[in-house]
Amino acid sequence: MTQRYGVSRRDLLKALPLAALAGAAACRRGPRPYDAARFAHPSTSSVALLPAARYDLDLSDVVGRGLALLKVDVRGKRVLLKPNLVEFERERVINTHPALIVGAAQALRRAGAAEVVVAEGPGHRRDIEYLLTATGLLDYLRDVDVRFADLNHDDVKLTALGSRFTELADLLLPVEVLRADLVVSMPKLKTHHWAGMTCSLKNLFGIVPGAVYGWPKNILHFRGIENSIVDLAATIRPGLAIVDGIVGMEGDGPIMGTPRPVGCVVMGQDLVAVDATCARVMGLRPERMGYLQMAAEFLGNLEAGSIEQRGERLERFRTPFAVLPQFANLKG
Repeated sequence: MTQRYGVSRRDLLKALPLAALAGAAACRRGPRPYDAARFAHPSTSSVALLPAARYDLDLSDVVGRGLALLKVDVRGKRVLLKPNLVEFERERVINTHPALIVGAAQALRRAGAAEVVVAEGPGHRRDIEYLLTATGLLDYLRDVDVRFADLNHDDVKLTALGSRFTELADLLLPVEVLRADLVVSMPKLKTHHWAGMTCSLKNLFGIVPGAVYGWPKNILHFRGIENSIVDLAATIRPGLAIVDGIVGMEGDGPIMGTPRPVGCVVMGQDLVAVDATCARVMGLRPERMGYLQMAAEFLGNLEAGSIEQRGERLERFRTPFAVLPQFANLKG
């Protein structure tokens, strides 16, 4: 029988510092936790920055232009869009906006995708029907006839991890994700009270099924948030990120922060390069983020000199984000 983990966020806040230290120490002591021969590290990566000041624009056109700039070929593919759907509070901007999610689905269909499905497994709010209704996403998806899959309760398959930073050999992962030809991470641009920043890589936590591993995906927290971010990226291997930077969240993210308008959509096929670019947009130093350093060893490019900016220049959108005091070292 699969073990179910039930730990509160308050208990996690007490235990996480020790768990993170233990995980980092284990990684330093052991052999390299990945097989470099299995990963083709790109010499350079392209990231597109596209202007989008409001959610009532034609966001399918914005995403379509990004697909063209990046030369993304989705013809005949089954595409899974993984937005960030966490909680609903009317005055906050917590989640990937439904208009961008649907705009991406429409653009991918026009580009020749055989199927587009939106899928998420929220790690905070357990009632997915409430989230879909309260955020308006359900109505948006119905309008364009796009299916939603609940990853917290999907059928699962035991899957070997692509790297072993957590020291786990495998995880039970949703079949809906595993059957996709292309997984697209669609995060909201936010700071994060545990990881410093949450973007396309941290967004993969929502793939891990809560019905198996609990809320908020407790096994990942106890194995180390940064370790888990990298192991999931190395296993799922998302082929595209579309970041909602139209209005981000600064301060005490991913739920209690405040809105921060930026006015852009960030897209790229190398998620390390996308997150490094997003960090620079936010006025943060990506090389000071542990999980980005780890991922850059074998998954993608972190250094600005190895990232080709397409579309608009990064400086157009640079918007310093406030961070919690423990992450002050990320600024500058």
